[in-house]
Amino acid sequence: MVPRSPSRDRQSGAVTAIGETGGQQAQADRGAIFTMVRDHLTAELEVPAEEITDETRFREDLDADSLDLYELVMELEDTYGIAMSEDEAAKIETVGAAVDFVFERLPGG
Repeated sequence: MVPRSPSRDRQSGAVTAIGETGGQQAQADRGAIFTMVRDHLTAELEVPAEEITDETRFREDLDADSLDLYELVMELEDTYGIAMSEDEAAKIETVGAAVDFVFERLPGG
């Protein structure tokens, strides 16, 4: 099966991301990406969702370690069909920066 790239709906601006898990599709705008990141962090780090904002810092505010961040990067790559190098990941310090990184790499982002 040939992998498909994410595509953007011209009217709504939503992005259809094709994951590697059986071709499942997820509509993604910046808010949807934020929600996915927040939900991941809430589940993995047992942090209340209301404490996670764009300005939340992974290490300082959430006490996330390198494994936590690696798992988040893998989920973002798999869900949205993007690639993030170790150098790029190391520069991302906040939830908002991670969301922006993904959103800017989607078609039309």
